[in-house]
Amino acid sequence: MTESDAGRDQGSGRRRHRRRRGRGGEPMVPDTEFSSYYGRPVLARPTWKALDIAGYLYLGGLAGASSLLAAGAQATGRPRLAGPAKLGAAGAISLSLAALVHDLGRPARFLNMLRVLKPTSAMSVGSWLLAGYAPLTFTAAATEVAGRHRLLGSAATAAAAVLGPAVATYTAVLLSDTAVPSWHEGYRELPFVFAGSAATAASGLALATAPTAQAGPARRLAVLGAALELGAFRTMKRRMGLAAEPFEQGRPRLLLGAAELLTAGGAALALPAGRDRRLALAAAAALLTGSAALRFGVFHAGVASAEDPKYTVVPQRERLTARGR
Repeated sequence: MTESDAGRDQGSGRRRHRRRRGRGGEPMVPDTEFSSYYGRPVLARPTWKALDIAGYLYLGGLAGASSLLAAGAQATGRPRLAGPAKLGAAGAISLSLAALVHDLGRPARFLNMLRVLKPTSAMSVGSWLLAGYAPLTFTAAATEVAGRHRLLGSAATAAAAVLGPAVATYTAVLLSDTAVPSWHEGYRELPFVFAGSAATAASGLALATAPTAQAGPARRLAVLGAALELGAFRTMKRRMGLAAEPFEQGRPRLLLGAAELLTAGGAALALPAGRDRRLALAAAAALLTGSAALRFGVFHAGVASAEDPKYTVVPQRERLTARGR
Protein backbone atom coordinates (compact mmCIF):
# COMPACT_ATOMS: atom_id res chain seq x y z
CA MET A 1 0.00 0.00 0.00
CA THR A 2 1.42 3.37 -0.97
CA GLU A 3 1.50 6.40 1.28
CA SER A 4 -1.25 8.09 -0.72
CA ASP A 5 -3.46 5.03 -0.42
CA ALA A 6 -2.89 4.88 3.31
CA GLY A 7 -4.00 8.47 3.64
CA ARG A 8 -7.34 7.86 2.00
CA ASP A 9 -10.45 7.05 4.02
CA GLN A 10 -12.02 4.27 1.92
CA GLY A 11 -15.30 4.31 3.79
CA SER A 12 -16.09 7.89 2.92
CA GLY A 13 -13.97 8.43 -0.15
CA ARG A 14 -12.24 11.41 1.45
CA ARG A 15 -8.53 12.15 1.98
CA ARG A 16 -7.34 12.78 5.52
CA HIS A 17 -5.26 15.91 6.05
CA ARG A 18 -3.66 17.29 9.18
CA ARG A 19 -4.87 20.84 9.47
CA ARG A 20 -1.99 22.98 10.66
CA ARG A 21 -3.02 26.24 12.20
CA GLY A 22 -1.18 29.52 12.30
CA ARG A 23 -0.77 31.79 15.28
CA GLY A 24 -4.21 33.30 14.77
CA GLY A 25 -5.86 29.90 14.74
CA GLU A 26 -6.68 30.12 11.02
CA PRO A 27 -6.19 26.90 9.04
CA MET A 28 -3.01 26.96 6.93
CA VAL A 29 -4.29 24.13 4.69
CA PRO A 30 -7.85 24.50 3.37
CA ASP A 31 -10.37 21.67 3.57
CA THR A 32 -10.43 19.41 0.55
CA GLU A 33 -13.59 18.98 -1.45
CA PHE A 34 -15.60 15.82 -0.91
CA SER A 35 -14.89 13.13 -3.51
CA SER A 36 -15.49 9.42 -3.83
CA TYR A 37 -12.90 6.65 -3.79
CA TYR A 38 -10.67 7.16 -6.84
CA GLY A 39 -13.15 9.83 -7.98
CA ARG A 40 -15.87 7.31 -8.76
CA PRO A 41 -19.55 7.77 -7.74
CA VAL A 42 -20.76 5.74 -4.78
CA LEU A 43 -24.01 4.96 -6.58
CA ALA A 44 -24.56 4.04 -10.19
CA ARG A 45 -26.18 6.91 -12.06
CA PRO A 46 -29.83 6.12 -12.95
CA THR A 47 -29.92 5.00 -16.58
CA TRP A 48 -33.55 6.03 -17.11
CA LYS A 49 -34.10 8.45 -19.96
CA ALA A 50 -35.35 11.81 -18.66
CA LEU A 51 -38.02 12.37 -21.30
CA ASP A 52 -39.39 8.83 -21.00
CA ILE A 53 -39.43 8.39 -17.24
CA ALA A 54 -40.23 11.94 -16.15
CA GLY A 55 -42.95 11.91 -18.83
CA TYR A 56 -44.17 8.57 -17.49
CA LEU A 57 -44.38 10.05 -13.97
CA TYR A 58 -46.30 13.08 -15.21
CA LEU A 59 -48.75 11.30 -17.51
CA GLY A 60 -49.54 8.60 -14.95
CA GLY A 61 -50.47 11.26 -12.43
CA LEU A 62 -52.59 13.10 -14.97
CA ALA A 63 -54.43 9.88 -15.85
CA GLY A 64 -55.11 8.77 -12.27
CA ALA A 65 -56.47 12.12 -11.12
CA SER A 66 -58.53 12.53 -14.32
CA SER A 67 -60.28 9.22 -13.59
CA LEU A 68 -61.20 10.47 -10.15
CA LEU A 69 -62.49 13.74 -11.58
CA ALA A 70 -64.48 11.86 -14.26
CA ALA A 71 -66.21 9.70 -11.69
CA GLY A 72 -67.12 12.73 -9.57
CA ALA A 73 -68.45 14.61 -12.60
CA GLN A 74 -70.48 11.59 -13.67
CA ALA A 75 -71.97 11.18 -10.20
CA THR A 76 -72.98 14.86 -10.01
CA GLY A 77 -74.55 15.11 -13.46
CA ARG A 78 -71.80 16.98 -15.33
CA PRO A 79 -71.46 14.98 -18.56
CA ARG A 80 -69.45 17.63 -20.41
CA LEU A 81 -66.85 17.53 -17.65
CA ALA A 82 -66.92 13.74 -17.29
CA GLY A 83 -66.46 13.05 -20.99
CA PRO A 84 -63.19 14.96 -21.52
CA ALA A 85 -61.84 13.61 -18.23
CA LYS A 86 -62.48 10.02 -19.35
CA LEU A 87 -60.80 10.64 -22.69
CA GLY A 88 -57.93 12.44 -20.99
CA ALA A 89 -57.34 9.53 -18.59
CA ALA A 90 -57.27 7.01 -21.45
CA GLY A 91 -54.97 9.16 -23.57
CA ALA A 92 -52.59 9.97 -20.73
CA ILE A 93 -52.22 6.37 -19.56
CA SER A 94 -51.63 5.25 -23.15
CA LEU A 95 -48.80 7.76 -23.56
CA SER A 96 -47.47 6.89 -20.10
CA LEU A 97 -47.26 3.20 -20.99
CA ALA A 98 -45.66 4.07 -24.33
CA ALA A 99 -42.98 6.13 -22.55
CA LEU A 100 -42.31 3.30 -20.09
CA VAL A 101 -42.03 0.67 -22.84
CA HIS A 102 -39.77 2.97 -24.87
CA ASP A 103 -37.42 3.30 -21.90
CA LEU A 104 -37.47 -0.46 -21.32
CA GLY A 105 -36.57 -1.00 -24.96
CA ARG A 106 -39.00 -3.83 -25.79
CA PRO A 107 -42.70 -4.37 -24.93
CA ALA A 108 -41.82 -7.90 -23.80
CA ARG A 109 -39.93 -6.48 -20.83
CA PHE A 110 -43.11 -4.92 -19.47
CA LEU A 111 -45.00 -8.17 -20.00
CA ASN A 112 -42.24 -10.06 -18.21
CA MET A 113 -42.90 -7.96 -15.11
CA LEU A 114 -46.41 -9.43 -15.01
CA ARG A 115 -45.17 -13.00 -14.72
CA VAL A 116 -44.95 -12.71 -10.91
CA LEU A 117 -46.67 -10.43 -8.41
CA LYS A 118 -44.15 -9.40 -5.78
CA PRO A 119 -45.82 -7.28 -3.06
CA THR A 120 -42.44 -6.08 -1.73
CA SER A 121 -41.49 -4.61 -5.12
CA ALA A 122 -42.96 -1.23 -6.05
CA MET A 123 -42.20 -1.91 -9.71
CA SER A 124 -44.03 -5.25 -9.65
CA VAL A 125 -47.08 -3.85 -7.88
CA GLY A 126 -47.09 -0.82 -10.18
CA SER A 127 -46.97 -2.98 -13.29
CA TRP A 128 -49.99 -4.98 -12.15
CA LEU A 129 -51.76 -1.77 -11.18
CA LEU A 130 -51.27 -0.35 -14.67
CA ALA A 131 -52.35 -3.63 -16.26
CA GLY A 132 -55.65 -3.45 -14.37
CA TYR A 133 -56.21 0.28 -14.66
CA ALA A 134 -55.52 0.88 -18.36
CA PRO A 135 -58.30 -1.41 -19.72
CA LEU A 136 -60.81 0.32 -17.44
CA THR A 137 -59.93 3.75 -18.81
CA PHE A 138 -60.10 2.44 -22.39
CA THR A 139 -63.54 0.97 -21.72
CA ALA A 140 -64.81 4.17 -20.13
CA ALA A 141 -63.49 6.27 -23.03
CA ALA A 142 -64.80 3.90 -25.72
CA THR A 143 -68.33 3.83 -24.34
CA GLU A 144 -68.25 7.61 -24.00
CA VAL A 145 -67.29 8.06 -27.65
CA ALA A 146 -69.72 5.42 -28.91
CA GLY A 147 -72.59 6.67 -26.78
CA ARG A 148 -73.59 3.08 -26.07
CA HIS A 149 -73.32 0.58 -23.20
CA ARG A 150 -73.67 3.37 -20.65
CA LEU A 151 -73.95 0.98 -17.72
CA LEU A 152 -70.66 -0.70 -18.65
CA GLY A 153 -69.03 2.69 -19.10
CA SER A 154 -70.25 3.92 -15.72
CA ALA A 155 -68.93 0.79 -14.02
CA ALA A 156 -65.54 1.13 -15.74
CA THR A 157 -65.36 4.81 -14.78
CA ALA A 158 -66.08 4.03 -11.13
CA ALA A 159 -63.54 1.19 -11.06
CA ALA A 160 -60.87 3.38 -12.68
CA ALA A 161 -61.56 6.04 -10.04
CA VAL A 162 -60.91 3.48 -7.29
CA LEU A 163 -57.50 2.71 -8.77
CA GLY A 164 -56.81 6.30 -9.84
CA PRO A 165 -55.24 7.59 -6.59
CA ALA A 166 -52.83 4.64 -6.51
CA VAL A 167 -51.89 5.19 -10.17
CA ALA A 168 -51.24 8.87 -9.45
CA THR A 169 -48.97 8.22 -6.46
CA TYR A 170 -47.34 4.80 -6.78
CA THR A 171 -44.52 6.30 -8.85
CA ALA A 172 -43.50 8.31 -5.77
CA VAL A 173 -43.15 5.04 -3.88
CA LEU A 174 -41.21 3.63 -6.83
CA LEU A 175 -38.68 6.49 -6.70
CA SER A 176 -38.44 6.41 -2.90
CA ASP A 177 -37.72 2.69 -3.00
CA THR A 178 -34.40 3.32 -4.77
CA ALA A 179 -31.06 4.21 -3.14
CA VAL A 180 -30.98 7.60 -4.90
CA PRO A 181 -30.63 10.05 -1.95
CA SER A 182 -32.94 12.88 -3.03
CA TRP A 183 -35.66 10.38 -3.90
CA HIS A 184 -35.22 7.98 -1.03
CA GLU A 185 -35.07 10.63 1.70
CA GLY A 186 -38.38 12.10 0.53
CA TYR A 187 -40.31 8.86 1.08
CA ARG A 188 -42.72 10.40 3.61
CA GLU A 189 -43.93 13.41 1.67
CA LEU A 190 -43.25 12.56 -1.98
CA PRO A 191 -46.54 10.62 -2.45
CA PHE A 192 -48.43 13.70 -1.24
CA VAL A 193 -46.39 15.93 -3.57
CA PHE A 194 -47.26 13.68 -6.51
CA ALA A 195 -50.92 13.50 -5.44
CA GLY A 196 -51.17 17.30 -5.44
CA SER A 197 -49.31 17.54 -8.74
CA ALA A 198 -51.64 14.97 -10.32
CA ALA A 199 -54.68 16.91 -9.12
CA THR A 200 -53.43 20.19 -10.62
CA ALA A 201 -52.66 18.49 -13.95
CA ALA A 202 -56.10 16.87 -14.16
CA SER A 203 -57.72 20.17 -13.21
CA GLY A 204 -55.77 21.94 -15.93
CA LEU A 205 -56.90 19.46 -18.56
CA ALA A 206 -60.52 19.77 -17.42
CA LEU A 207 -60.41 23.57 -17.45
CA ALA A 208 -59.09 23.47 -21.02
CA THR A 209 -61.68 21.02 -22.36
CA ALA A 210 -64.88 21.42 -20.33
CA PRO A 211 -67.30 24.38 -20.48
CA THR A 212 -66.83 26.80 -17.60
CA ALA A 213 -70.40 26.21 -16.40
CA GLN A 214 -69.57 22.59 -15.52
CA ALA A 215 -65.92 23.00 -14.49
CA GLY A 216 -66.56 24.01 -10.88
CA PRO A 217 -65.15 20.75 -9.41
CA ALA A 218 -62.01 21.18 -11.52
CA ARG A 219 -61.46 24.70 -10.21
CA ARG A 220 -61.81 23.56 -6.62
CA LEU A 221 -59.54 20.58 -7.23
CA ALA A 222 -56.91 22.92 -8.70
CA VAL A 223 -56.77 24.96 -5.49
CA LEU A 224 -56.68 21.90 -3.23
CA GLY A 225 -54.06 20.18 -5.39
CA ALA A 226 -51.83 23.24 -5.49
CA ALA A 227 -51.99 23.66 -1.71
CA LEU A 228 -51.13 19.98 -1.18
CA GLU A 229 -48.30 19.95 -3.71
CA LEU A 230 -46.61 23.15 -2.57
CA GLY A 231 -47.08 22.51 1.15
CA ALA A 232 -45.87 18.90 1.03
CA PHE A 233 -42.87 19.78 -1.13
CA ARG A 234 -41.68 22.51 1.21
CA THR A 235 -42.17 20.25 4.22
CA MET A 236 -40.21 17.51 2.47
CA LYS A 237 -37.26 19.77 1.71
CA ARG A 238 -37.09 21.03 5.30
CA ARG A 239 -37.04 17.49 6.69
CA MET A 240 -34.56 16.03 4.19
CA GLY A 241 -31.61 18.17 5.24
CA LEU A 242 -28.54 17.69 3.03
CA ALA A 243 -30.40 15.50 0.52
CA ALA A 244 -32.60 18.50 -0.36
CA GLU A 245 -29.63 20.44 -1.79
CA PRO A 246 -29.99 19.10 -5.36
CA PHE A 247 -33.49 20.58 -5.51
CA GLU A 248 -31.93 24.02 -5.09
CA GLN A 249 -29.16 23.73 -7.66
CA GLY A 250 -28.80 23.86 -11.43
CA ARG A 251 -31.54 22.58 -13.71
CA PRO A 252 -33.76 21.22 -10.89
CA ARG A 253 -33.77 24.65 -9.25
CA LEU A 254 -35.03 26.28 -12.46
CA LEU A 255 -37.64 23.62 -13.11
CA LEU A 256 -38.96 23.51 -9.55
CA GLY A 257 -39.00 27.29 -9.25
CA ALA A 258 -41.05 27.48 -12.44
CA ALA A 259 -43.31 24.70 -11.16
CA GLU A 260 -44.04 26.61 -7.96
CA LEU A 261 -44.86 29.86 -9.78
CA LEU A 262 -46.98 28.17 -12.45
CA THR A 263 -48.90 26.00 -10.00
CA ALA A 264 -49.63 28.86 -7.60
CA GLY A 265 -50.52 31.18 -10.48
CA GLY A 266 -52.71 28.59 -12.16
CA ALA A 267 -54.64 27.94 -8.96
CA ALA A 268 -55.15 31.68 -8.44
CA LEU A 269 -56.46 32.08 -12.01
CA ALA A 270 -58.72 29.05 -11.67
CA LEU A 271 -60.84 30.64 -8.94
CA PRO A 272 -62.40 33.41 -11.10
CA ALA A 273 -62.23 31.30 -14.30
CA GLY A 274 -65.90 30.37 -14.01
CA ARG A 275 -66.78 33.73 -15.51
CA ASP A 276 -64.09 34.04 -18.18
CA ARG A 277 -63.07 31.37 -20.69
CA ARG A 278 -59.75 33.09 -21.35
CA LEU A 279 -58.84 32.88 -17.68
CA ALA A 280 -59.76 29.20 -17.70
CA LEU A 281 -57.41 28.52 -20.60
CA ALA A 282 -54.60 30.50 -18.97
CA ALA A 283 -55.09 28.60 -15.71
CA ALA A 284 -55.14 25.29 -17.60
CA ALA A 285 -51.85 26.04 -19.36
CA ALA A 286 -50.16 27.08 -16.11
CA LEU A 287 -51.39 24.05 -14.16
CA LEU A 288 -50.45 21.50 -16.84
CA THR A 289 -47.02 23.03 -17.38
CA GLY A 290 -46.35 23.45 -13.66
CA SER A 291 -47.14 19.81 -12.94
CA ALA A 292 -44.81 18.67 -15.74
CA ALA A 293 -42.02 20.95 -14.47
CA LEU A 294 -42.32 19.47 -10.99
CA ARG A 295 -41.93 15.87 -12.23
CA PHE A 296 -38.94 16.76 -14.42
CA GLY A 297 -37.36 18.75 -11.60
CA VAL A 298 -37.69 15.88 -9.13
CA PHE A 299 -36.25 13.48 -11.70
CA HIS A 300 -33.18 15.60 -12.44
CA ALA A 301 -32.57 16.34 -8.76
CA GLY A 302 -32.47 12.62 -8.03
CA VAL A 303 -29.96 12.00 -10.81
CA ALA A 304 -27.76 14.83 -9.50
CA SER A 305 -27.83 13.41 -5.95
CA ALA A 306 -26.73 9.99 -7.22
CA GLU A 307 -23.75 11.51 -9.03
CA ASP A 308 -22.37 13.33 -5.96
CA PRO A 309 -21.09 10.90 -3.26
CA LYS A 310 -21.57 13.32 -0.38
CA TYR A 311 -25.36 12.89 -0.51
CA THR A 312 -24.88 9.19 0.13
CA VAL A 313 -21.97 9.09 2.58
CA VAL A 314 -22.59 12.10 4.83
CA PRO A 315 -26.15 11.04 5.85
CA GLN A 316 -24.85 7.50 6.45
CA ARG A 317 -22.17 8.84 8.82
CA GLU A 318 -24.71 11.01 10.59
CA ARG A 319 -26.98 8.00 11.16
CA LEU A 320 -24.08 5.90 12.46
CA THR A 321 -23.05 8.70 14.82
CA ALA A 322 -26.62 9.04 16.09
CA ARG A 323 -26.84 5.30 16.74
CA GLY A 324 -23.53 5.37 18.60
CA ARG A 325 -24.88 8.03 20.92
